[in-house]
Amino acid sequence: MKLEALPLPGAFRIVLQPATDERGFFARRFCAATFADHGLETDFVQRSVSHNNRCGTLRGLHFQTPPHAETKIVRCTRGAAFDVIVDLQPGSATFGRWHGEVLTADNHTALYIPRGFAHGFQTLEDRTEIDYEITPAYVPGFASGVRFDDVDIGITWPIEAPIMSERDRNLATLKEISAAESFRLPC
Repeated sequence: MKLEALPLPGAFRIVLQPATDERGFFARRFCAATFADHGLETDFVQRSVSHNNRCGTLRGLHFQTPPHAETKIVRCTRGAAFDVIVDLQPGSATFGRWHGEVLTADNHTALYIPRGFAHGFQTLEDRTEIDYEITPAYVPGFASGVRFDDVDIGITWPIEAPIMSERDRNLATLKEISAAESFRLPC
C-alpha cells in the first residue's frame, strides 16, 4: 500500500500495491504501523457501507462536530463514484477548498479523510457501494453538513440534477454555519 498526500493538509490517497497471480490478487489496504508513521489515525471503530441504487445519487457533504469529529477511510467496492472532501479546519490555508476524484471498484484506491473535513460523493453508476471505516463511532446529535452546491466552495459535480435526500438538499452554506454562534467546525 502506498500513501500519497493530497493537496489538502492531512488527507491522503491510499493506493493498493497488489500481488497478482493467476488466482487474482492480494493487497494490504490498512496497516496500523504505516498509518502511525504518517501521523494518521489507526483506531477505526466503525465500519459502514452505503449502497446506492441509481447513478447520480449524491450524499453529503457530511461531518460530525466536536467532540465526535470523524476521521474516515472510504473506498468504492462496487460501481464508481466521484468522491469529494472539503477542508473545514479553522485557520487552515486551504479552508473551504475541495478535492475530488473518482473511486471505482477496479482502481483499488481509497481516501483517508482526517477530522476537520466534510465528505460527500456522487455515484457514476447504478448499484454503487461505498465502504467506510470511521473513528469515532457515529453520534446522531453531532451530525452536520454543508450544502453540496455552496457557491463559496464551488464543487464541480459530474452529473447535474442529483438524486438527493431532502436533508442533504437543505443543509446550510459554509457562511451560514460559520456564522452560527452555536456551531463548531469539525476540528
